[in-house]
This record gives sequence, structure tokens and C-alpha cells, in this order.
Amino acid sequence: MHRDEMVKQLRERAVRQEPWDIAVIGGGATGMGVAVDAAARGFDVALVEAHDFGKGTSSRSTKLAHGGVRYLEQGNVALVMSALKERGLMRQNAPHLVHDLAFVVPNYSWWEAPFYGIGLKLYDVLAGKYGFGSSKLLSKEETLELLPALEPEELRGGVIYYDGQFDDSRLLIHLAMTAADHGATLMNYCPAIGLLRDNDGYVNGLTARDQETGEEFTIRANVVVNATGVFTDTVRRMADAQTEPLLVTSQGIHLVFDRSFLKGETALMVPRTSDGRVLFVIPWHDHAVAGTTDTPVDVPSLEPKALEEEISFILETAGKYLTRRPTRADVLAVYVGLRPLVKGDGKTSALSRDHVIHVDPSGLLTITGGKWTTYRHMAEDCVDHAITLGHLNEAQCMTKTLRIHGYHQNADSLGPLSVYGADADAIRKIAVEAQQDDQLNPNLPYIGAEAVWAAREEMARTVEDVLARRTRALFLNARAAAEMAEPVARLMAKELGYDEAWIKAQVADFRALAKQYTVS
Repeated sequence: MHRDEMVKQLRERAVRQEPWDIAVIGGGATGMGVAVDAAARGFDVALVEAHDFGKGTSSRSTKLAHGGVRYLEQGNVALVMSALKERGLMRQNAPHLVHDLAFVVPNYSWWEAPFYGIGLKLYDVLAGKYGFGSSKLLSKEETLELLPALEPEELRGGVIYYDGQFDDSRLLIHLAMTAADHGATLMNYCPAIGLLRDNDGYVNGLTARDQETGEEFTIRANVVVNATGVFTDTVRRMADAQTEPLLVTSQGIHLVFDRSFLKGETALMVPRTSDGRVLFVIPWHDHAVAGTTDTPVDVPSLEPKALEEEISFILETAGKYLTRRPTRADVLAVYVGLRPLVKGDGKTSALSRDHVIHVDPSGLLTITGGKWTTYRHMAEDCVDHAITLGHLNEAQCMTKTLRIHGYHQNADSLGPLSVYGADADAIRKIAVEAQQDDQLNPNLPYIGAEAVWAAREEMARTVEDVLARRTRALFLNARAAAEMAEPVARLMAKELGYDEAWIKAQVADFRALAKQYTVS
């Protein structure tokens, strides 16, 4: 997946004035899912992303591929069933990035065991053949064996159930590579700056600008898909400045700690917090991640900031359940994600996570809402609509059994490079040939060869791309990531042909960003 080739394809198509079947605006989970689905059906696909792939919401999730236990409580059985099925397909198609995870719901009151036990049995039933394991009641001793860091005082027992976990931005990059493997043209750092219209006023393409060179591209298409997440309404206003907004936005934060706060391989799930959500404390990349919150946001931003009350809420809530109460000094990283929620009445925490497909009078096709776990189903629905709207040839969806790039059934055997799946051997080869097999920082497992690979094969263009999304350094330990910035910048500069001034600017930019991921 090489950016120079993508630029060449966009340029040549524009010269020929040959329309694409589908043009996608937005390179997050939703847009990339659409690109994969459409390309796998044989359609010509062009996708443009204003920043890096997954820069926004799609790299900032709770890292769970799940049906959504709380949606069951809301009575949204259809969403839960769909998500549980999609969870199973994610594990089937990307086993190197999606795996089972055991969760324990601790019981401190007499009524909790039967209440949550029955609810989680229903969760099992709804999963059917896509189930990850059967839930069961646990004694106090069994609960503490699985969660040795759990507060034992007044503990009665627990309920264990099984869901999925994944690395969100790694899956996104592998979806991009899957789309490219099937012929899609993908461009990061190439914002859509305008929409094209035919003689009847219908949208029939877009213009985009390469931020690196300033070159503008005319991308004609039979259908234009708006898949820009929390920025959905911004793109819709490009077609109609007076359009009514579809979305409201909320933010959720996560705090990352050393693994010693959780211990073991089991996640903690607190089913009811003071803000009406659930709280997870999960093992992830040898760290512990605690989240999330739900705070309404008036105006979405690219780098949302954690509020003091959100940080305090997670520290306080997690501290009630852990023998070692985390403090601000223990936070290795804080990251914030925004949720695109389809408008409704009531609190954002109660809004549906169903997706919506909307066609504006201009013919712009928008897909929004939803959640990471249902990205594939959302894409299938969107491409089905695009076929009708764009008068494209009927073609069957292929993604239910489509193996994602890097597919590897025994990725655990690959050690620290397991998230690369089948690409791990190529990275090891770089490590040997370029002598880049040393850790970039003693607190994190990443090696120099991963930065080279990211720039060479995964369209990483900045130090942030490598340390935030190709590896997860920034999300795991912000201070360690800041220390890695200069060696990564030098490796990238050598690979991409940049000079010392670029290195200094990249290091300064990344270190300034990393400060936002720390709790002072």
C-alpha cells in the first residue's frame, strides 16, 4: 500500500475523466468498511481522508468487539443480536487482531448474582453459534482467582461471560490494506474540499487536495458516500448549507495504567455507574485500560480533551473495585474518543448505536452512527444502497467470509509482532537487514523495523501516524512515546527522503501532542 501509487491512480483517472463507481469521504472504520465491501464486489473505489486513516474515533475505542450488554438492558435486542453475529465474523476473518476475552461482573449485593446472571444467559442465547463461551456464576474464591486485584471486602461472588477484544487502529490499517489488495485507491491527508454536480444538481463527484503537495484532484463518481463520523454534518453542509443536523456528539475517555493494577488475563465489568454507563477495566497490550465516560459535546474536534471531572470519575469508580486505588500519578496515558450518535430525545448515553443511511436531496449518500463491531454490516447496507442510487451492476456482498489482510490463525506464536499477522515475517526481515530489532523504549515492545514498515507499506506519513496508530505507543504510555519521537522521525526521514528540518518539526509536533495524552 503505497501513497505515490495512489496519487498516480487518482491523477490518471482525472485526466481520462473516467468516473469511479463509488467515492468515499472518510477513512475511519465506516468509510474503510465501505471501501473493502465495494472493492471486494468488483467496484472501482476511491477513498479520501482529510487526516490519517483512523485519526478520529476509530482509534480511540474501548478496544472491545462486543454485542453491547447495556443495549440489552435498553431493550435493543436487534442491535445486540446483529453485533454479536458481527463480533463472531470479526474473529473469524481477522483472528490475528480479534480474540476472546473473559469478563467478570463482581457481585457485592445479594440480588446482583441472579439479576446479572439471567441477563448474561440471555446474551449467550442471542449469540447462538457465534458465541465466545458460556456465562456462569462464580463463588467469591473463583472471582478473586480470576481477578486477584479485585476489592474482596463484602464481595459475594461474580458472573463470568465472554466477549471479544481487538486493536482498533491496527484492524483499520489492515482493512485499508485489504481494500488496496482488491484494487481500491486510498488517500490519507487528502481532504475533500468540494462536491461536483451534474446538470440536474445531483452530486456526481468531489474535489480533493493533497495536503503534502497542494495538488487538487477531480474525482467523478456515480455515488459519493459521506462516512465522516462526528463530522458527518460538516460534509452534508457542503451539499446544502441549510441542512438539518443528523447527529449529536458525546465523548468518552479512557485512562491507561500499568498492568499490575488489574493482574491476570480477565477484564472487570462494572454494570452500573453513577452516569448510567458501564465501566470496563481491561487488559490490553500488557497494560490496563479503564473507561469510559459519556459527556455531551457541542462542537466535535480532532483532538478532544479529557475533562477533569471525567478523569476523577474513572479514578474514583475504578478505585471502588480495585485493591490498589489508582491515582493521577499512575495514569500512563489518557485518550478521548467522540461518538457520532443519531439525534433523539434524552441523554446521549441512552441514544441508539444503530446506524443510519440517509440520502440528501442532492443525492449525497450518508452513513453514520453505529459502532466498531458492526462496521462490516454497516458497509454491506451502505453498498447495497449505493448500487441502487448509482445504478450500478448488482453484485453480491463478499465480506462475510473475506479474510482481512494479515490473516493468521496462530498469531500468538508471532510474539510482539502478532498484530501484523502474516506480515510479521517481512518486518523481522527488515529488523535483520536494517539492524532495527532493538526496542525503541524499554517501557514498550516496539522496534525500529515497525517504523520502517509503517512508512514503507502502511502509508504512515508522520511520527504521530507511527506512534499513535501503526503502533499504539501514544495510547499506552505517552511519556515513553514522546521519548521515541526522535528515533522514529529519523527512521521515517531516511525511508521517505526528508531532511533534518522535517525531523525537528515532527519531533516538536509529536511531543506537544503527547502532552495532551498525559495527566499532569
